[in-house]
Formats: sequence, C-alpha cells, structure tokens
Amino acid sequence: MPKIKDHPLRYELVNELHARPFPTLTVPCHAVYIAIKEPDHAVNRDHSADRSHLLTLLDRHGSAHPPPGATHFSGQMGRHALKWESHTEFVTYSAFGSGVSARAFDPAEADIFPEDWLADAPGTRLTSVLIRVEELPEDEAEMLAKLEAWFEPESLAVSRVVDGAAVIAGDFRIDPAGHMRFAVFVEKAAGARRVGRIVQRLCEVETYRAMSMLGLRKARGLSAALNTLDPQLSRLIAGMNRTEQSPDAVLHTLLEISSELESLAVQFSFRFAATEAYEAIVNQRISVLREARVSGRQSFGEFMMRRYDPAMRTVKSVDARLRSMADRATRAAELLRTRVDVERSAQNQRLLASMDARADLQLRLQTTVEGLSVVAISYYAVNLLGYIAYPLTELVGVSKGLTLALLAPLVILGVWGMVRGIRKKFH
Repeated sequence: MPKIKDHPLRYELVNELHARPFPTLTVPCHAVYIAIKEPDHAVNRDHSADRSHLLTLLDRHGSAHPPPGATHFSGQMGRHALKWESHTEFVTYSAFGSGVSARAFDPAEADIFPEDWLADAPGTRLTSVLIRVEELPEDEAEMLAKLEAWFEPESLAVSRVVDGAAVIAGDFRIDPAGHMRFAVFVEKAAGARRVGRIVQRLCEVETYRAMSMLGLRKARGLSAALNTLDPQLSRLIAGMNRTEQSPDAVLHTLLEISSELESLAVQFSFRFAATEAYEAIVNQRISVLREARVSGRQSFGEFMMRRYDPAMRTVKSVDARLRSMADRATRAAELLRTRVDVERSAQNQRLLASMDARADLQLRLQTTVEGLSVVAISYYAVNLLGYIAYPLTELVGVSKGLTLALLAPLVILGVWGMVRGIRKKFH
C-alpha cells in the first residue's frame, strides 16, 4: 500500500477493543470480586488515588505495575490472577484462583484483598462477590442438593446457560461475611475461555445491578419533593383564569416552582441517565447467557423481572414525572404569557379609545377656540380699520357707527377665511 499518515488515535481506538479480555479459567476454581465507589461525585474523583491503592496491593505481592494512565490491568498476584478496571464511577478488582475450598464460599478466600488494605480504599464497597466454579455433577439432584444447602431457596435463581455449557446459581443475598455468592457448575467439555466469560458476566450483572439500584434511592427522595410541588403547580394552573389573581403574583409563584423543578432536574438527570444505561447492560449480560430453565426453578431473567424490573420502572416513572411537571410549568408560563398579552391588548384598546375621546374633545375645544379667535381678531380688526376708514367716510357724510357696521361683516368673513386656510395648511 502507498504510505499514508495514520490518524493519531487509530491504534489507541483499536486497542480499546481488546483492552478488557475475559479471564481464562480452569475447573475447579474460585473468583473473588469487589467494586469500590466513592459515595458522592464519583465521576470527578481523583483517579490517582485509585491507582495508588492498586499499587499498594501489587507491592505487597511484588507484582508488576501497570503503565501510567492505564485504566485496566491484568497480572499475576501470588497464586492468583488479578484483573483491575477503572470505570466512570467505580473501580473493580477481580482475583481468580485455582481450586476450591473444602467449605463452600469460605470467607477466607476473600483474604486476597486484606482488610487493612480495604479500609484504606478511596471509596466504599459497592459490591463484593465470591464465585465457586465446579464440574457439573452427572446427577442433577446432587447439584440441586448443594444449591439448597448453599443458598436461600426462596430467592434462589438457577439456569443452564451458554447452550448448556454450564449451570449458574445465586440468591442475590449478602452472606454474614458481607459477600454476594454465585455457584457455577461447568460441563467437562467447556473451554477455559468460556468459563471465564461466564464468571465475568456474573460479576458484571451484579455490579451493574448495584449501580442501577442507586437510582432507586434517588427516585424515592425525588418523589417526595415532587409530591410537594405537584399540588402547588396544579393549584396555580387551575387558578390562572381567575381575574382576582394578579399576573405578577402568579408569575412569582410559577418562577419559584419552575426554578425548583429545574434544580431537581440538574441534580438527578445524571443519576437517572446512568441508571438507564446500567439497566441496559444488566439486561444485555443476562440475554447473552442464553438461559434455559433447570428443574422448574426461576432463571436469572425471571428473578430480575420480579425483583429488579419494578425498581427500574419506579426510577423511570419518577424521571418521567419530573419531565412532565417541567413541561407543565413551561406550558403554564406560556398560558400566563398569553393571559398577560390579552390583558395588555385590552389595556391598549382602552388606552386608544381614551386617546380617541381625548382627541375628539380636543378637536371640539379647538373648534370653539377657533370661533372665539375669529370673533376676537375680527373685533380688533374692525376697530383698527374703522380708525383708518373713518376719515374717508366722514367726507361723504357716513357716520362712524355705520362705517364699523359696514366693515364688520367683511372683516369677519376675511378672518374666518384666513383661519380656515391656516387650518387646511396644517392638516
């Protein structure tokens, strides 16, 4: 091929597809998994603290360090294979060891993560899981007897997965040692990579289930706040057509409610969006397991449908309610704006009518004034012309009074014509 310059992110983006490979596990084996999350503002946490915590664990076993800025790491840690991943809101540690303990789900298996090291974690434990992987017994009754002894029958979920390659089981309860427990029984013909994928997906199902359930607590708190705001908004909208209510007072109340709804949307939008994304991952991970029922027991999908889906529907309904109330507040603002515009238009019409009446009165007054002006001007003009014309009329024997009488109509007509011409010129 001819030489061409690569995009600077080409290799980085391709390598991201292979950054988190599934573990390779041989049966029997066990896995210890833990997810750590800061309680608040985990997105903006100090990622260097996560790396420092990882290095502390690796140094205890003399293990190699990940490269600077890495968001994932796989390596050997003593007799266990360690897998570390840094996610948007949390970090996960997975330790895989060969063999299983004589006592099922022995808490000592979790000692790979020392208590003092966990106490110094930059966050809190979101979930921790113990997974026991054994060969699938030929007698299914033997397997079911173990599950009855290990788990709570009332909430036990069992299913055959990945085209019958394995049986997975768990009750989604936290044991006295603080761990969630899952059992995996694998067919002899199942490959090590397939076993690793099954174990990894179980860890992901539990992690993303826990992360998505964080939205339920937020939804319950938000629901209480909406229960307070909803009646206020409903009363405000119902009373907007009352003329005794001032638009200014209604607008002030509406602004308070709208600002409160906007503040709630800012606080909860990220958590609800994250919950939706995590729920999709949980359902996708369960879907790819391709479950089949075992002896009439509930599958993981059925367990989630009965216990998990209602919580997610609650989150979605509260989120939808918040959006609906925000839309109602927006529509109320538009209605209030329409009301104000209508009232303002009516005020303008009344003002124009008042101005018309005032102009008509002014015109009448002006006409009256013009008439008086004609009389006044004519009076002075007649007297002035009388003084001028009297010496002439006296020669012909016309008295002063008759002279003024003869001049008055002529002057009045002249003044009236002059005033009328001036008014026409201005109009």
